[in-house]
Amino acid sequence: MKSFQKIGLGGGCHWCTEAVFQSLKGILKVEQGYIRSHGEHNDFSEAVLIYFDPEQILLKDLIEIHLYTHKSTSNHSFREKYRSAIYYLEESKKQTIKNILNQLQEEFDHQLVTKTLKFQEFQSSRTALLDYYINDPERPFCKKHISPKLDFLKEKYAKVAR
Repeated sequence: MKSFQKIGLGGGCHWCTEAVFQSLKGILKVEQGYIRSHGEHNDFSEAVLIYFDPEQILLKDLIEIHLYTHKSTSNHSFREKYRSAIYYLEESKKQTIKNILNQLQEEFDHQLVTKTLKFQEFQSSRTALLDYYINDPERPFCKKHISPKLDFLKEKYAKVAR
């Protein structure tokens, strides 16, 4: 794999998150599963690990797309299972991510609940769930929840959508 950076993203169903980021240029690999951090966020939560080429897609674009493709301002009752977070693997990325979130906050009417968390551990989903959308985009769940997000990407982020 050529030179890449890696980031973890969680927020909504990992099937949706996986499909969103698989549909972008500059994404080299998406691993679907569960991520945990430290302290009060030590429990696993649905998320993806993304390997991306920063020369093709910027971290800011990835974070912006992430915020717009899940309920990033909603502190709903399933937040433990679907923690809205950006997981950094390198300490040097922590402040960059916080700065990007602060800058993007201006685009939202409500406060973002997305947390910046240190990556602790990843656990992959079972094989049968991987590439969920790619393997059967005609599933009712895919048509109802994933396809509209992909249509949104093609419309709003045409420059980075495949």
